[in-house]
Formats: sequence, structure tokens, C-alpha cells
Amino acid sequence: MEVITIDSQAYKELVTKINTIAKFVIDHQKDETVNPDEMWVDSYEVCTFLKISERTLQRLRSNRIISYSIISGKSYYTIAEIKRMLNEKRIRSNEECLNNLINNYTLYAKQRRAVKTDK
Repeated sequence: MEVITIDSQAYKELVTKINTIAKFVIDHQKDETVNPDEMWVDSYEVCTFLKISERTLQRLRSNRIISYSIISGKSYYTIAEIKRMLNEKRIRSNEECLNNLINNYTLYAKQRRAVKTDK
């Protein structure tokens, strides 16, 4: 392993330049217009906004009625899959609840991007 030492002032200037470049890149990225059907939400969000129990969601998974992915022990679902469940009347909820879920997820994603930008 090679160790390189630099002056404290030079390091601070380098970090400032890197942060400036990162901010420029983030500010000039295209506004990511994500198709809501392609967004992934976790079980907690689905249960909270669609007003269904965790057991209902578990039953849908166990019976292989709903498609999902597990990442680090958490189950995630696409909005398209949730819409399919609503259309097939497998989940008793309404369009307003689904819109609240999508809006909440979009707001949360924007907040995460803002926090990353501030660092």
C-alpha cells in the first residue's frame, strides 16, 4: 500500500473542488421523470397507504399472487403490480390511496436527493 501525504490546505481545496463538481453534475442532471409504474415501494408503505394488513400482503406473497423482490430482508413491490392487484380486486383499496402512495414515494425520493446534494 502506498501512502501519500498532502498539505492540509491542499486537501481542503481538493475536497471543495470535488464538492463543486458534484453539485454541478447534480444540478445539471435531467429531471428524472420516472414512470410511476416502475417505482418500487416496500411492504410498510403498501400497508400504510393502501390500508391493508401485513398479513394480507403476506398471504398474497405466500399464494404467489403478487410479484415482489426481497432485498436485505425487506419485500418490495412495483406500483404496476399494486395497480394490477387493485384492478383484479385482490386488494380492497381505492385510487386515492394508490395516488397517496405514489406521491409519498416521490416526495421521499426528492428529499433523499436533496440530502445527498447537501453533503
